[in-house]
Amino acid sequence: MSVPTTLTAPVAPGRIGQAVEPALLQHYLGDLEAWVRGRRTELDDLDSAALAANRGADVAADMALSLALWKAVSDRYQLVFATWDGGRVLEAERAKIATLIWGRLDGATTLPGDLVVSLPEACRLSDALAGQLRTRLSLVPGADASAARIKQLRAQVERLRDQVGLEPAAQRDAAVDELASLMARLEEIADKASRGADVGGLLGPIEIDATRFERDLIVGNARRRDARDQVQKARELRADLEAREAALTHLADTCVRTVDPAPRYAVPDVDMLGPIPNTPEAIGPYLDRLDRVGQAMSLAQEKYAAALAERTDLLELLDAYVAKATALGLVDRPDLRDSEQRARDVLAREPAPMAVCRQLVTTYQTWLTQLGDAAARSRETA
Repeated sequence: MSVPTTLTAPVAPGRIGQAVEPALLQHYLGDLEAWVRGRRTELDDLDSAALAANRGADVAADMALSLALWKAVSDRYQLVFATWDGGRVLEAERAKIATLIWGRLDGATTLPGDLVVSLPEACRLSDALAGQLRTRLSLVPGADASAARIKQLRAQVERLRDQVGLEPAAQRDAAVDELASLMARLEEIADKASRGADVGGLLGPIEIDATRFERDLIVGNARRRDARDQVQKARELRADLEAREAALTHLADTCVRTVDPAPRYAVPDVDMLGPIPNTPEAIGPYLDRLDRVGQAMSLAQEKYAAALAERTDLLELLDAYVAKATALGLVDRPDLRDSEQRARDVLAREPAPMAVCRQLVTTYQTWLTQLGDAAARSRETA
């Protein structure tokens, strides 16, 4: 089975609490959207390849973590995009977007092993896992692509160099030694390849080791950050919830304005939780309340997003029926044209009555089927 070359997550701009320049945000959101779509396709292809090779059980744990990471990134992208609002953002909104990008994802999605990562870290970890899955399933390119694989390894080594620099002093020496070993192995392989040797058998093991090392560094860094003071964690989680509250409020308003009936889920008010306590007895229950607020926001986001998606799906379904009518030469018939226009007019209303929209799209499909059948019978009798 052919699987496209694994994707690389875009570099996130700014830092938490900093209002990022609009041009940088626009570029990043475009790249992140492409990454989210492409990574989902890649994971589906990898899953199909594993099942086809009877290797599903071998990669089940990595596949589950990869899908959980993708879901966390996809949900966070949705909130960032809603806050972006087509670029109609002032400094306050851009600061909230930075918080959504660099804040913890644990407020929105529970990852396996209670992994706590930011959006950029989740993307990098997803990249590493996808590369490992490809290697374990033997879906890497053949010997004729060794140069491309060596180039990818060099880029991965540079990422590892950055990650090693984040290691605490007590652990840095061991990480530096492992990085040096990988670099020496890579240079030896590159040297053999430059002399025309077949290095396909050497690339697989070093790719696995490099991917495992990168994954361990990312996870280790996340674990260390998670061990920080609980009060600091509460501050970050609350800031994330406040940013999500603003984004979710905009999403809910858009949904209520766009479709009818719209879900009626209250957007939790983070201010109602009160100030963050600083005593050991109170901080635990406060974190629990923050978690419940996050779960309520996730449920509301899912319902509002699904309602908006139905209208989009109906528009795409109508477009597909019109394309079919065009292929059959029936699109300009007055009855079909009137049925299409009625459907589009109702779908364009704010709010659009969804029951009527569904009925009108179904009516167009029924008209098209009947006219298509009649045209077919006419050709048979001609």
